[in-house]
Amino acid sequence: MTDMDAETKVPLFSNLDLFLFSLIVGLVIYWFMSPSITLYLRFNYKKQKQFGKNIIVFYGSQTGTGEEFSNRLSKDAQRYGMKGMAADPEEYEMGELARLSEIKNSLAIFCMATYGEGDPTDNAQDFYDWLQENDDEDLSGLNYTVFALGNKTYEHYNAMGKYVDKRLEELGAKRIFDLGLGDDDGNLEEDFVSWREQFWPAVCEHFGVEALGDESSIRQYELKEHTDLNMNKVYTGEIGRLKSFEVQKPPFDSKNPFLAPVTVNRRLNKGGDRHLMHLELDITGSKIRYESGDHVAVFPTNDSTLVNKLGQILGVDLDVVISLNNLDEESNKKHPFPCPTTYRTALTHYLDITHPPRTNVLYELAQYASDPKDQENMRKMASSSPEGKALYQSWVLGASRNILAILEDMPSLRPPVDHLCELLPRLQARYYSIASSSKVHPNSIHICAVVVEYETATGRINKGVATNWLKNKLVTDNGHKSTVPMYIRKSQFRLPFKTTNPVIMIGPGTGIAPFMGFIQERGWLKQQGKEVGETVMFFGCRHKNEDYIYQEELEEAEKNGVLTQLNVAFSRDQEQKVYVQHLMKKNKEDIWKLIHSDNAHIYVCGDAKNMAKDVQTALHEIGEELGGMTRTQATDYIKKLMTKGRYSQDVWS
Repeated sequence: MTDMDAETKVPLFSNLDLFLFSLIVGLVIYWFMSPSITLYLRFNYKKQKQFGKNIIVFYGSQTGTGEEFSNRLSKDAQRYGMKGMAADPEEYEMGELARLSEIKNSLAIFCMATYGEGDPTDNAQDFYDWLQENDDEDLSGLNYTVFALGNKTYEHYNAMGKYVDKRLEELGAKRIFDLGLGDDDGNLEEDFVSWREQFWPAVCEHFGVEALGDESSIRQYELKEHTDLNMNKVYTGEIGRLKSFEVQKPPFDSKNPFLAPVTVNRRLNKGGDRHLMHLELDITGSKIRYESGDHVAVFPTNDSTLVNKLGQILGVDLDVVISLNNLDEESNKKHPFPCPTTYRTALTHYLDITHPPRTNVLYELAQYASDPKDQENMRKMASSSPEGKALYQSWVLGASRNILAILEDMPSLRPPVDHLCELLPRLQARYYSIASSSKVHPNSIHICAVVVEYETATGRINKGVATNWLKNKLVTDNGHKSTVPMYIRKSQFRLPFKTTNPVIMIGPGTGIAPFMGFIQERGWLKQQGKEVGETVMFFGCRHKNEDYIYQEELEEAEKNGVLTQLNVAFSRDQEQKVYVQHLMKKNKEDIWKLIHSDNAHIYVCGDAKNMAKDVQTALHEIGEELGGMTRTQATDYIKKLMTKGRYSQDVWS
């Protein structure tokens, strides 16, 4: 029996062992191979080292400009004998930042935009949190510089860029060039170009390298035309996953928008030259949730007339299926936009063809101008010389010339369409303050907007991309439901937690949008039997009989006691203009009591450049007059309200 037992063959691994081993191997492979796993993108410093990349340009970008600048800087590196890569901090393990010092002559550049009230952009939120939470992080050995993108009309000008610059230094990193401040209220492009022209010589001096002297165009992508590709594999406007507009799967976000049917599209104003509109988007079954004060982001498309004109002027077949493939095979960004696709789709869905092109685009395209004078002017506009800056300001920005207008006015300039597609920035989502409350409209999102249309200095009619696109989103179009690709961006613009707190809402024009949601919500709370504090509205428009939008709804809310005060300024119904700030001064005693004694929350929505500043000035004056303060004390008083979350702004310029 014993001998027989000795002869019995016992397997080395049981079935369970084999299963567990296979599972572990599979998980390890998935861990390393899956593009969504952090380890695959664990700072990629190994990849940088392996492929000779020593410059990484991180971008915090909400509208695409920060990303655009980072791509330009990473491309610049080649002209100085270095290799760069642009990087989205959301896709990297920023805790590995210190390991950059293991790469010779390494440098981290941060192009950081500020969003909203001094907030980081969506893709830089995790990086911002990491910087705040890691006091013990040692970044000594890390070389860095920061270029900040902001707008001086906002209270917290370039807050994110300034914070990153200061915080990296606190953690031991070495700043090798001064913080750059870009102001979109002035000339952001000029600010960037001026900073960049001083930055690169400083980098060369720091690392002891020299410019290669090669100023020729550097292509980042190569063209591949597809002649026999299955059209089911061709992108037709999807933002992320192929066919995602045909088979919709939650959750919905910036990379996977929901196609919301348009159920209402009506004109709000009774007269006048402008077109103010109210749209309602159906989100039934999407699992999308929103709160009053949130923003809805929509992905517009360019006007087909402009796209066709571009095709005609460049003499190309827009329906050719193409791919633009990154020449750097190790780059995470394989294409400038979803590929394979057609030129028509790229120019319609993916590329910004309506904004005046930046100077780098002019510089790269100059080589294709057959007239030497055109070449010279394009290169001059891309330079930092005073004459060049003035020419760019007047001929491009001042005249609002988009790429089509430039091609029309420069007959000798006929670039290859693939290079043009490589250079044009991505068409970005547009954000609108939601004009409804989910308590009242859980399956519907309301938008209030004014259609943008104006005549340029050259006599052309320029139309806003998103507002004209939305205007044409009829409820039914040739028997089909119109849809809008959208997602929700959460906001800090919130009603007070205590329903008994009074609220003062100031929103002229389409700035009334979030307050329609607030009013609906306060009305709903009253219906639920909740005690609701005073709800005061300051609205403004040009003429009572033309653009007093939502008049019926506002007057009904006042009649029902939801609005305890409705103050409307009709700026042009009398000889002397009257604005919301004038009505605030007229009601100064009520306002001061609500703010100073009753713990009221103040909300301002609309124009940042003039209205928001005028409203603040009015509050400063009220504080001086009724609070017995000096101007400095009144200014500090309002700033403290902001810090405490009792003064919120949702403004734009």
